[in-house]
Amino acid sequence: MAIHKEGYVILLITVIILGLINFAVQHFFPENKLSHNISYLTTGILFLLILQFFRSPTREITPDSNLIYAPADGKIVIIEEVEEPEYFKGTRKQVSIFMSPLNAHVNWFPIGGVVKYFKYHPGKYLVAWHPKSSTLNERTTFVIEDENNREVMVRQIAGAVARRIVYYAEEGDTVIQGNQLGFIKFGSRVDLYLPVDVKILVDVDQAVRGCRTVVAEF
Repeated sequence: MAIHKEGYVILLITVIILGLINFAVQHFFPENKLSHNISYLTTGILFLLILQFFRSPTREITPDSNLIYAPADGKIVIIEEVEEPEYFKGTRKQVSIFMSPLNAHVNWFPIGGVVKYFKYHPGKYLVAWHPKSSTLNERTTFVIEDENNREVMVRQIAGAVARRIVYYAEEGDTVIQGNQLGFIKFGSRVDLYLPVDVKILVDVDQAVRGCRTVVAEF
C-alpha cells in the first residue's frame, strides 16, 4: 500500500507538530513517565489515523466499454432518477458513494473517453449526506464521453471535514478507465449521473470499491 502524493506535505507537517508535542511533554514533565507514554500513544494513534487517509491502493482493471466502475471506495447512499441541471438538463440516474474517514480517498475514472465538460465550483462545506451538498458544496463536475458517444458525469463533492478537492484532468483530455481522476482530502462523496437506460448493479447501503465494483452496465 503506497502513500498518495497529496499526503506528503500534510504528513510532514503532522510529524513535526506531533514531535513538538512529545518534546514539550518531556520538557515540562521530565520525571513523569506516565505522561510520556500517554503522549507517545496519543500522537502515534493520531499519526496513524491521518496516515490512513492518504493511502493509495493499486487498482488495475481490464478496460471494458460496457461497464461503469465505482469511482471511489465507500457506501452507496443514493440511487434515484433526478433532473441534472448543470450539463444534461434532463433526467439521469444518480448513484452516490459516501466515503467515510476509513475509506481510501482516491477517485478513479469510471469509464474511459474524452472529458467533454469540466468545471470546478467553490462552495460551502455541508455534511456530505445533506440533500443540497451536490449543488452547494465545493465540487468538481466531469462529463466523460466514451467511444460510443455515451456520456457519464462524475462529481467530486467536499464535505464538512474535506476542505480541498484535487483533480487530474481538464476539458478535452483523453482519459483511461481506472486511472486516477483525483483526490478529496479527508473524504466526502462522489456522485455519478448515468443514462436512464443503464442497468444498475448495486443497491443502497452496499459497500463498493473503486475500480473493483461494477456500478452499472450500458
